[in-house]
Amino acid sequence: MRRILAALAALTITIAGAPSAVAGGPTAGTATITLTFIRHAQSEGNASGLIDTSTPGPGLTALGREQAAATAAHLSGNDYDAVFASTMVRTQQTAQPMSAALGEAITVLPGLREVEAGKYEGLPEADAADYFSAPQRWLAGDRSARIPGSMDGNEFDARFDDAVRQIHDSGARHPVAFSHGAAIMLWVMMNVDDPDPSLLRSEPLQNTGRVVLTGSPQQGWTLTEWQGAPA
Repeated sequence: MRRILAALAALTITIAGAPSAVAGGPTAGTATITLTFIRHAQSEGNASGLIDTSTPGPGLTALGREQAAATAAHLSGNDYDAVFASTMVRTQQTAQPMSAALGEAITVLPGLREVEAGKYEGLPEADAADYFSAPQRWLAGDRSARIPGSMDGNEFDARFDDAVRQIHDSGARHPVAFSHGAAIMLWVMMNVDDPDPSLLRSEPLQNTGRVVLTGSPQQGWTLTEWQGAPA
């Protein structure tokens, strides 16, 4: 996964229903929330050195389980009031210690899953530059660029947007969402009010790294923390 992150850096359990099912929650509308994204811990896919974006995908390594437990111990004192994860096993396993510490069930949202690699799936991570050639164009404004065999930037953004909208409309004021490195970094840089693409080069998101935003889908999002440091 280090090579995948390097490629991206070079760029300048409950199943949730449809959004309408939660649209009447207490924060529906323009209420401001603090949303924390956490990248999953080390997975078997990371350890293999191969690109693996399949669903449900591999679980965590022994090191990954230790990282998940350490993250929960370090962060569970925060005022998180809801826990979300993608449909991929590695995010749900990373979320489990936090879920237990907070006494909050994990809500699974398909839109939080990783950006599918398409024809690059299963190839060595040395091919990550090709995988991210289309996402590089998304960040430059060309969201019609498509990963061969996968999605374009509009499709990715709409999918992740839908998950964020459901999180916002759930009524939580400080939710934590476990997702994936590329998905978090790309969506944040495509959606915050004042993106800083240099962070992708200087501080690519590591396993259990976190990103914190404040705002709402209607009013927009402000990046306040990147990998544990103020943004």
